[in-house]
Amino acid sequence: MLSSGLTLIFSMMGVLNFAHASFYMVGAYAAYTLTGVIGFTASLVVSPLLVGALGALFERTALRRVHKFGHVPELLITFGLSYVVGEVVALVWGRSPLTFDPPLWLQGPAFTIVQSAVRGLSVVAGAAPAELCSGVGDACTRFPMTRAFMALVALGMLASLWLLLTRTRIGLVIQAALTHPEMAEALGHNVPRVFMLVFGSGCALAGLAGVIGGVTFVTEPNMANIGPIIFAVIVIGGMGSLSGAFVGSLVVGLLQTLPLTVDANGVDVFRHLGLAIGPDSPLFPLLRIKLSETAQILPYLMLVLILIFRPKGLLGTRES
Repeated sequence: MLSSGLTLIFSMMGVLNFAHASFYMVGAYAAYTLTGVIGFTASLVVSPLLVGALGALFERTALRRVHKFGHVPELLITFGLSYVVGEVVALVWGRSPLTFDPPLWLQGPAFTIVQSAVRGLSVVAGAAPAELCSGVGDACTRFPMTRAFMALVALGMLASLWLLLTRTRIGLVIQAALTHPEMAEALGHNVPRVFMLVFGSGCALAGLAGVIGGVTFVTEPNMANIGPIIFAVIVIGGMGSLSGAFVGSLVVGLLQTLPLTVDANGVDVFRHLGLAIGPDSPLFPLLRIKLSETAQILPYLMLVLILIFRPKGLLGTRES
């Protein structure tokens, strides 16, 4: 969800918004405050609009002024904005995590995977009856409703963006403003306003992700630290590619979760090959690290390899 908004801004404007995760955090805090006034369902709509308006205001008053100087000033000003937003959020809401529980319709499991020694593998909608999980050799895994809702909204977001940019007149105007701004202005379109709306829309998508992320995970100032992994997703998938953002998020998700199931290290590999690696070996400090302990750094290792061997990403089209 976050990657789609960042990809929208980069693909349409060429701006690497370093403060994108900060807008995600603002969306969560705005929803936390608005939920006590208008309820969660209404804040699910109002909070992204509020964050989008803040993003459009930032583009209009600050980012537009440095856009003509290139990417470095854009990166620096969004980098500074991320720190300002983080400190403002800490001053207003504090640095402690907030209790932001999901509404009743998002509580409980969406479905339960039941593994039985007698009946095999089956899926039950909602919570499985206790008798299915209490037998000898039976095991039940519940998938939370919040995560199912998050996945559904993310897929809907990607499909909507793709349809908007490729099948509507609005998308045609946006792409024309990016590739041929002079011609778009000659045809009567306000190109700066188009860029402002695109930036605001990308921030609104980050705000929507923040609302759902706030009730799914923890609402705290540190939730903006998710920013580096978002950049890894869009670089691996391909900068400016919505389909690449989808594929990149899957790849990063697999890299962060699959290694957790492997409790082996390089010493075990060499042992299977008939080579003994002892504590006296100079490689032992590196080889003794288990694969499960490297899960958090594998996406960034993949990022480095992608930049070296395929700079445009898996599904990207830009060479620079």
